[in-house]
Amino acid sequence: MSEDKTVTVVIDDLVTEVEAGQTIMQAADQIGIRIPRLCYHPNLSILGACRICVVEVEGQRNPVAACSFPVAEGQKICTSSPLLRKLRRDIIELLLDNHPKDCQTCERCGNCELQDLAYDLGVRERLYEGERKQYARDTSSPAVIRDPEKCILCGRCVRVCSEVQGVTNLSQQHRGFTNVVAPAHDGDMQESVCIQCGQCINVCPTAAFVENSSTDAVLEALADTQKHVVVHTAPSIRAAVGEGFGFPPGTPVTGKMVEACRLMGFDQVFDTNFSADLTIVEEATEFLSRLTSGEKLPLITSCSPGWVNFMEHFYPELIPLASTCKSPMSMLSTLLKTFYAEKMGIDPKSIYVVAIMPCTAKKFEAQRPEHLDANGTPYTDAVLTTREFIWLAKCLGVDFQNLPDSEFDNPLGESSGAGDIFGATGGVMEAALRTAYEKVTGKTCPDLDFTVVRGVEGVKEATIDIEGTAVSIAVANGLNNAKSVLDAVIAGEKNYHLIEIMACPGGCVAGGGQPYPPQGMDVLDPDLAKLRAQALYSIDSHKNLRKSHENPSIIKLYEEFLGEPNGHKSHELLHTAYAEQHPRGVR
Repeated sequence: MSEDKTVTVVIDDLVTEVEAGQTIMQAADQIGIRIPRLCYHPNLSILGACRICVVEVEGQRNPVAACSFPVAEGQKICTSSPLLRKLRRDIIELLLDNHPKDCQTCERCGNCELQDLAYDLGVRERLYEGERKQYARDTSSPAVIRDPEKCILCGRCVRVCSEVQGVTNLSQQHRGFTNVVAPAHDGDMQESVCIQCGQCINVCPTAAFVENSSTDAVLEALADTQKHVVVHTAPSIRAAVGEGFGFPPGTPVTGKMVEACRLMGFDQVFDTNFSADLTIVEEATEFLSRLTSGEKLPLITSCSPGWVNFMEHFYPELIPLASTCKSPMSMLSTLLKTFYAEKMGIDPKSIYVVAIMPCTAKKFEAQRPEHLDANGTPYTDAVLTTREFIWLAKCLGVDFQNLPDSEFDNPLGESSGAGDIFGATGGVMEAALRTAYEKVTGKTCPDLDFTVVRGVEGVKEATIDIEGTAVSIAVANGLNNAKSVLDAVIAGEKNYHLIEIMACPGGCVAGGGQPYPPQGMDVLDPDLAKLRAQALYSIDSHKNLRKSHENPSIIKLYEEFLGEPNGHKSHELLHTAYAEQHPRGVR
């Protein structure tokens, strides 16, 4: 690095050379000095609101916010002094005195940044009594609960909703003591433009946002001897659930996850990967039909419920381009109460279907009218996030680390490696290309690793040559990134044949229901998403079966029950439709 691009600063008597333009916080992090922070988030804009990160800079009259104050040549910085410790402790004391006194029963107990800072700064008592903010919890959404009393006004949720997801559903409203984070006009989450993605939960340092838990309902079902309780697990769960039990990020724990489900009392354990394979067969057939006719292109994937919600609110003109395929979760749940019930001779009304998903929006999806049976009963009775599953396993005494590996139950437990990679951004595209190539050419695909669509970059574009047929593709994760792709399509600036969109940055591996990251990692950290995605690619590469359309159980399902891909019965059970939702958002 050339000299003019670095500056020499002194931080706590340590002379160090750092990159010009860095903030004091970045420079301190670089040499192993951690300045306390609360509103700061490395993947969001700098707000500088909490003032926990104040430091003393020689020549400055007052302490400055390290998260926003830039380094300069010759700067002398003190990050810890009696004054700074008092200022930080005072701020935390004031936050705590306006905070509910329910740490022991809070969802974030033991994993709360405010709690951690109170411990680190030596706050051992509440000093002030008096009027405290009091708000009702907003439980209107089936996916996300908002608890304003636990909000510390750090603004992270506001920024992630706007800067990463492009929804801008949340804002700080009113002033002073009445300041609160809420949807427009203090509205309920369910009546807002919230897409239920749960990224606000991931970045919230306290428990002002949490998922709407279904654990009590699942425990009740498990205790009901009249119910046949089955569970199926999404592709990305096996790459992340181990983190809740001490495994390093990126450790695949499929077999232990299956065994845990058995010990928890589920009657059968199935794999959502099976229906990921089924989705590819249906979607590839749908895509090739459109490609041949040249109509309704580009085909846009529809397996991400957060993306579907976003499309219905903000891009209703693109609804005709979306795949009509249900998501893998909804496909498998539908089959469990139709095909499986018929095959096993079980009354569908007695089957209770639990889906373990990385995504809070799946809770919303399960209750959508188009995913109810003729009697108005959901095909998916309960959705648990990965976090809820981890808690439930611990609650039921499962010693996850020491479990043996088990296999999924059949007939809905066999899957290809293409199903596993659904959990990574680009995985749906790669799985579809493996099948589309062979359907178009009638030949064996020479290379199953379409690495051009891999990686956690926000947008990836490529043209795939399928024996002379050029297929233009785009992959987007995080909805602000998706907007750039979709706006280009609408403006006629880009002509794609196939687009994959995942609502969450990094794809399902970084979904709104995945485990809070280990110490030292951030929930939006691309490296965390890469580690989890690599676990899925590793599972795929070690499987003999790597193409969805070659899954023997899928082939048998069509022979015994569905007939043909995109046929009458498939459309009746496995496809759906979408419609514009209100209120209409502004792009």
